[in-house]
Order: sequence, then C-alpha cells, then structure tokens
Amino acid sequence: MDLTALRSENPDHWNKAAAIRALTLDAVAGANSGHSGMPIGMADVATVLFEKHMKFDITAPKWADRDRFILSAGHGSMLIYSLLYLMGDAQVTLDQVKNFRQSGALTAGHPENFLLDAVEVTTGPLGQGISNAVGFAMAEESLRAHYGKKVVDHYTYVIAGDGCLMEGISQEAIGLAGRHQLGKLVVFWDNNNITIDGTVDLSDRTNQVQRFKASGWHVQEIDGHNPAEIDAAIEAAKKTKKPSMIACKTHIALGHAAQDTSKGHGALTDADQLKAAKDAYGWTGGAYDVPAEIKSQWEEIGKRGAAARVEWEGRFAELSSQKQDRFNRAFALEAPKKLSATIKALKKQISESQPKVATRKASEMALEVINPIMPETIGGSADLTGSNNTKTGDLGVFDTDNRKGRYVYWGIREHGMAAAMNGMALHGGIRPYGGTFFCFTDYARPAMRLAALSKIPTVFVMTHDSIGVGEDGPTHQPVEHLAICRATPNTYTFRPADAVETAEAWEIALTSKETPSVIALTRQGLPTVRTEHKLSNLTEKGAYVLAEAESKRQVILMASGSEVSTAMAAKDILEGQGIGTRVVSVPCMELFHAQDEAYRRKVLPAGPVRVAIEAAVRDGGWDRLLLGERGQEKKAGFVGMQGFGASAPAGELFEKFGITAEGTVAKVKELLG
Repeated sequence: MDLTALRSENPDHWNKAAAIRALTLDAVAGANSGHSGMPIGMADVATVLFEKHMKFDITAPKWADRDRFILSAGHGSMLIYSLLYLMGDAQVTLDQVKNFRQSGALTAGHPENFLLDAVEVTTGPLGQGISNAVGFAMAEESLRAHYGKKVVDHYTYVIAGDGCLMEGISQEAIGLAGRHQLGKLVVFWDNNNITIDGTVDLSDRTNQVQRFKASGWHVQEIDGHNPAEIDAAIEAAKKTKKPSMIACKTHIALGHAAQDTSKGHGALTDADQLKAAKDAYGWTGGAYDVPAEIKSQWEEIGKRGAAARVEWEGRFAELSSQKQDRFNRAFALEAPKKLSATIKALKKQISESQPKVATRKASEMALEVINPIMPETIGGSADLTGSNNTKTGDLGVFDTDNRKGRYVYWGIREHGMAAAMNGMALHGGIRPYGGTFFCFTDYARPAMRLAALSKIPTVFVMTHDSIGVGEDGPTHQPVEHLAICRATPNTYTFRPADAVETAEAWEIALTSKETPSVIALTRQGLPTVRTEHKLSNLTEKGAYVLAEAESKRQVILMASGSEVSTAMAAKDILEGQGIGTRVVSVPCMELFHAQDEAYRRKVLPAGPVRVAIEAAVRDGGWDRLLLGERGQEKKAGFVGMQGFGASAPAGELFEKFGITAEGTVAKVKELLG
C-alpha cells in the first residue's frame, strides 16, 4: 500500500493516526509482548471517530451522557491506551504507556474497566465486547425513554475484529440488536482478513455483510484507511434507525514488514523493522516521543466535550428534584431507602403465613414488591419466563414501541443475555437481572465470569437448581454448577432454603455494588423453615444456626436450599433418639467465609460430628466447612450427589440418591460409631 500517498493526502489526520501507531510499536516492543497489528490497522478509524464524532470529556470520564467506546477486540489495548494518553487522560500518563503489561500498571494486557475510569468494559475474550455493547445500547434507549432526550442521548461505538464475529455469542448479540432496532449502536468491523493461524478463509467463509443485513442491521463497506470515507460512514450510521455495522477494509500492521500476515497480529518487536515502519509513517521522534504539536492537537480533541458536558449539566438541573435524585441514586448503585423496610415486611408476612412454595415462586414474590420501588431494575429470561418467574405485572415489555418497558424477552440466548446484562450494568443507571435454568450456567458462564472480574453486580436468576427438576432428567439437572459458581472469585452464590431466605438474597444482590449474584432456586415446593420473624438479614451472614440442639449437642447438620428442610426432618429423628442436633442453614458460603473467625466458630464449633446435605456434588466450599478452619475435623460426612441425576419424579430421585432425612440419619450414626 502506498503510504506516501496517504500521508500527503491528509497530513493532519495522518500525523494524529501515526502517533497511535508509533506509541503502539514502542509500548509492545518495550513490553516484549502484546498485539501491535490491530491498533496500527484501526488507527485511522479511531482518529476520525474521536476527532469528529465522539461526545466525551477527557476530564470527566464517568459523565453519564458521554458516548461509549468499546474495544471488543481487547487484545489491541494499545489503541485505547494511546488515545487516552494522547488526549490527556489523568490516569494514563506516559509512564503508564512505558509500563504497558507490567506489574502494577493500569495499562494491562487487555483493557480492564476497574483499573481505568475511561475503559467502559473489560474485554479480551472475543465476542464479549460487542455483546456488552447491545446492553449498553438497550440501557441508553431505556433511560432516554424515562428521562428524556435532553438528559440521555448518546451513542455506543464498538471496534470488533474477525475473531469477535466468529465467536457464537456475536450472533446472539447481533440478532438481539437487529430485533430491537438499536439505532444508537455502531460497530466498526476491522476487516483485515487475518487471524493468529493465518487468513480467515482457513476456518471461515461467512459473508459478514450479508449476515448483518439478514439480522436487521444497516451496513456500509468502506476503506478503513480513508478518513473521508470513515467520516461519511459514521454520519450515515447516525442517521439510520437500525444498528449499524461499518465494514472497514484495513491492513493489519499497516506499513510494517508483517503487514497483512498472521505475524502482524502479535508482538512486533524487531528493532530494525520497527524503525522501518516509523520511517514509512514519516515519524522521526525517538521511543515514546510525540511531537508537541501533535500532542497538543490530541489534547484539544480530549477537551472538546467539556462545553457539551456543562450544557448537559444545565439541562439535567431542569429535571424535577425527584428525577434527579432517582437518576443519581441509580448511577451510584444505591438502593432506595424503602428496600430494607419492604423486605422486612415481606419476611414477616411469610413467617406468619408459612407458605410451601418453590423458591422460584418465592423469588417472584420478592420481585413483586421490589420492582415497584426500584424503577432501575430491568428483568428478563432466556425464553423461560413462566419457569423462571422473573416477570412481574408492573414491568411492561421492552420493545421498539415501548422503550419504557422493563422486561426483556431475550430468546434462547443465555450467553448473549448474560453479556448484555453486564453491558446494562456497566452503562450505569440500570439494575439488570435475568433468568434461565441453572444447568444452562454452562452457556452463560464466560459472561458470568467477566461480571465477577469486572466487579459489576449483575444478578443471574438460576431456577431448577437440582435433581428436583425431576422427569427432564440429567441433561437438565445441575449437579456441578454450584461448585463452579462457588469457585469463581467475587461471586455471591445464593441457594435459599425458603421464601424468607429468598427475599434476603434479593436484598443483598440489589445492594451489592461490586459483586454479581447467582440465585439458585427450586422447581419443587419447599416448606417455610424460618417460622420466627427476624428483622436482621440472616442470609447476610452466609450461614447461621436455624435450629439448636435440644439434647446434648453431638451433631451439626449443614445444608443449603431444598435440603435444609431435609436437615430439619433428620434433626427430629435424631433428637427423638436422644442425639442432640444443631441445624445450620448455609445460603451463601462466600458471605460466611467473609465473617470473622469468632462468628464462624460460634456457628460451627469444634467437636460435634458434621454432616453436609446438598443435592449436588461435594465441593471445596463444603470441605472447608466440614473439615474445619484447619482441616482437623475427623468426623465429617456428605450426603449428596456422586454423579449425574436421572429421569424420574423428583421425590423418587431424592430417595434413589439417598438425599433424605433417613439417609442423613444413617450417615450421622455411621460417623458417631
């Protein structure tokens, strides 16, 4: 490609884009690792986007009405770090660029939202960013409908690569965006025809342009190195009511010896080749050296949005004080003051009436009192609304003709739903929750992991939580999924025993600011075990004494979810035989492990036989409780699953696998000797 011609046609643009390319080469060479090719190839697109279209203020990276920029191809992180440094971001200093990918640096190998205020999304696993972006665009539509265009009116821009579009989640996201006509979503496809293994045709022949069109998108094809074409395409994208895909034909590692090759995807560190590339760009400075004139031009771009932000603040001040308070509270992830009293009232009602209900129904009961007082909640289900019990009567349905609707029919898209919910949460102003069967955690898992890593309080409602599913059989009976969720750092895994604990779990989930929640719920009806009303949220302790021993304490039974009532029944049998038994309900291991040692020892004192009961496989969390803080408990047992379930009525399955009061008593007596 003739770079001399590109340089001469538009030198101002070229020099600004060349600054991104030069910084990328220097930082990757300095780290001796990273990905040079994509930032170099997409520098022209990024330059036009930020110079002419992005609404943002570099001094206020969390301004609520800013345009959002998502780097779905997160391996190209030097693109965003270069932009932020050039525009004068307070966090991304030159030292941060020089320490790219080094210990303690904010400039991590892939962009991380919790390290840098101006990074919207943690990306790296391909396909996640474009899917998060759908949630961003949905959140913008919803908030604009509720607060008005004068307060909410912005775009979500995405750079996605060939790899993002090969991942299956991308089709879930693309289909959703087309269905909901998310006209403020613009995706730039870095169409460079290169993956790590070689050219794209080694593994794919999809016509991406036709694919997006078939999904209801507005599509344009341009030269990704022509600033005039890029500018015109963005202008056209902003005028359509459909989501937009701009196919940008680019050269990976433009101007480098590795241009248009798979080697260009990765770290370009050869000193001679680096110098030759800079020479081709007309870049004469030393390593990390950006001429003052070019740096000043970029800094002016960074400051450009300050006036728009000030104007927005004036318009925001015109809202009623009630709307301002609601807006600020939701963006601050503060629950309404009414929530605590509302949950307490529901708990009192349940303890008095003592219903026997499935905890999925109990979840609906909680949502029926929560949703009216938390207008920021948006619920949904992956085509299992009637089974997940996630829709309450006051929500309305989010659709093209009702952006105020607060319920989303996600379709059979567990992964896309989870990623889009993460996007809603990251956008701000929304508390998303969505449901599916617990066994389909497997489909949603990558996005659930990123919710934990990204420190965002997405709520995953997972019903049909055990062999209690019954006749649907082992394909639909989760046995290992509790272990997977509990093994994930920064995740609350709730398995409530009854409607009281379910309400308490929801209160914790909706007051969390940095931790996602998995709420695992039963299909089968469960008795109320919390028959004495307590004002305090006992689930917040993670585990607590539900029933104390009547005779001399010899046994501690621990259980979660549906098996807590099994433990209570076993206690009755054991107490009848003079064996004092304490029952400990364990709705959330993570919260219990977070308590101080004195509390943990009070709930689980040394000495008595310990037996855990759960209709799932034994996991490390149970081992820690069974074996004690120092692994010294000698008499400990587990009543639960050893393998997969089977197809039969639920009651028969619990008998078949020995997860019963009688089976628990037998295990206790075996340990007592």
